[in-house]
Amino acid sequence: MGGGRLRPDATMKGMTAWRRYLLFQIPGWIVAGAVLWGLHHWKGLPWSVVALLYALYVVKDFALYPFLRRSYEQDPRSQTERLIGEHGVVLERLAPEGFVRVRGEIWRAAARSADGPIENGRRVRVEAVDGLTLVVRPEG
Repeated sequence: MGGGRLRPDATMKGMTAWRRYLLFQIPGWIVAGAVLWGLHHWKGLPWSVVALLYALYVVKDFALYPFLRRSYEQDPRSQTERLIGEHGVVLERLAPEGFVRVRGEIWRAAARSADGPIENGRRVRVEAVDGLTLVVRPEG
């Protein structure tokens, strides 16, 4: 790229998920502060209430981080490739294809031919990904 412009992903490269998360929260904190200041200025909301509401708004972002951290992590693999090694449960008999639940999502899956059919309710492990189909094997 010419003109000294950075690729959008280059500015975030090497940054921790925590730092990236905080940077994305700052605009919301600014807007919340401006709205609360406006409520104080025009509606007479007491400063103690403004400070409490602002603190709750910021604390909410810190409390949500553990649930959102994975979304802010950088991983060169595609979303489906990240499922390799995960565990799931068969929802529809795999003979050789059916459906499994992995990480709370329903995926099309195929059993390896050497494993034969895999029955409903059986725990499986994702071995590979073929497009949007997970290749699984039974656990145990």
